[in-house]
Order: sequence, then structure tokens, then C-alpha cells
Amino acid sequence: SLGKLQKCSRCVEKCWGLCDSYCETLPIDGPPSFRGQSVKYVYKLTIGCQRVNSPIKLLRVPFRVLVLHGLKDYQFPQDEAVAPSNPFLEEEEGLKKDSRLADLATELLMVATSRRSLHLYNISNTRGKVGTFCIFKTMYKIGEDVIGTFNFSEGDIPCLQFSVSLQTEESIQEEFQRRRGQPVSFSTHARHQEACLHTAQSSFSLPIPLSSTPGFTTNIVSLKWRLHFEFVTSGESSGTCLVWGSQSEAVTWTGVEQMEVDTFSWDLPIKVLPTNPILASYVSQFSSTNSITI
Repeated sequence: SLGKLQKCSRCVEKCWGLCDSYCETLPIDGPPSFRGQSVKYVYKLTIGCQRVNSPIKLLRVPFRVLVLHGLKDYQFPQDEAVAPSNPFLEEEEGLKKDSRLADLATELLMVATSRRSLHLYNISNTRGKVGTFCIFKTMYKIGEDVIGTFNFSEGDIPCLQFSVSLQTEESIQEEFQRRRGQPVSFSTHARHQEACLHTAQSSFSLPIPLSSTPGFTTNIVSLKWRLHFEFVTSGESSGTCLVWGSQSEAVTWTGVEQMEVDTFSWDLPIKVLPTNPILASYVSQFSSTNSITI
């Protein structure tokens, strides 16, 4: 204990009296926590403790960092000093500014991801139109669902099957590639597949995992999000997809045993932003309690 230590140095008194708290400012434009196939950004807080005549004990506390770009150059209004505040609470100026910054980040996220506008895309191949795809926004927060709808009723080419994958694209800058021409790495986070022959309309909903990383770019790696579509269409006219069969009392329609098909794919870029840190902490891989014994 402190009472048993001989206070022969001011450094000992200063260490035991003042080093009960620690504060560090993270760069607002730094990379977020990320575990990719070629690059990994990990944040850890290392704590070292030592008793007299005892070895040093280290505690490493990992934590997750989410980065929202656009806050670096923000200037708070000059009349912010007259903003309403709670007179019964005494807040330090630094904590007050951090609280305002967190509120601003939440507001920017809500504004950016709540904007909706109709985006219509024609799906077609070399033989004609397959259908249309509709999505109401292309900017999402982590934890949201990506929702889209298909309309095949106006298509000239029958669509037999489609699949939609929510993917991230990890590309390494040329000077940091292991070998020249290193290919881009793709990771699939959610996927929807459906058979849609004779289906007029269909839809899908793909959740963005809370444990995923929002899109970002550094001098080493670039992470982007996209929707990857794959379509399987009939290589014949729509009338050959069914075979008419006659029986004594009923008329039946059966599918053909073999059919010529065409396949093609399409990529739609989307933007994924961070979410509220409270929501992101629900899926943290690390325990919220850490201890060290000295």
C-alpha cells in the first residue's frame, strides 16, 4: 500500500496521487477498426502496473473505433454559449464539447441516411429487357436493412432465378500490394436467392451486420460496399417454359425438362456509414470488464 512506501521522491507522490485517470484524443480522420483479408486496423489500450520489487504487469484492452468523415472541419456556432443547459449539472468544457460533437455526429447520420428518392434501373441483356429494379436510397447506416423490389411483368425475357449479395470490396493501393496486379478481395455479408419464373414482382431485404466496418479509404486500403446481382434468364421464348398436357378430365401444365439459359451479373455501389456507438457495442467481441492483479 501507499502508506508502506517510503516517499523519497516527488515522482512517487505525483504518480500515486494524479495517475488515477487517463485521457487520449483519437484522430478524427483516422481509420476505423477493420479486419480485412490483407489489412487489419486494431486499437488497443495497454496498461502497465508495477509494485515495488515486483515484475511489470500489462493489461491490453481492445476497443472498437467508428469514424464518421466530415466532422474534422466543423465549426461550432458562435452563439453556442447561450444555448440552453442544465443549471444543476456542472460540465467540464471538454466533456461539453465531446457531447456536442456526439450529438452532431448522430444528427448527420440521421440526415444522410433518411433521405429517400426513387431509383429505377432497367435490367436487360443482349436479347432484351428482363425487368426493372427499384430502390429508395443508396446510403445506409450499419445495422439497417437494404430493401429493393423487382418488377418482371414488363420484361421481354423470362427471368428464371435471381440472387442479390451484400458485399464489401477491399482494394489495396498499388505501392502496398504484395504482388503487382493483386486482385480485389470480396466478402459477402448477406445473400438472397429466389426462383422467379412467372413471378410478376419480388423483393429482398438484406441486413447490414452491426459487426461490419463502414466504407473508408486510407493511403493503404479502400473499402467499398456494393449489391451484387446475378440473373438467370431463359434462352428461349416464354411460351416454351411450359408444356401443355391433355388428360381425360383435366388440362395440366408441366415444366420442361431441359432449357437453354443465359446468365449475367450487375453491381450497384452503395454507401455504408457508421451507426450509434451504443448499438455497435451490442455485438462487441470483447468483454466490457477487464482487470489486472499486481
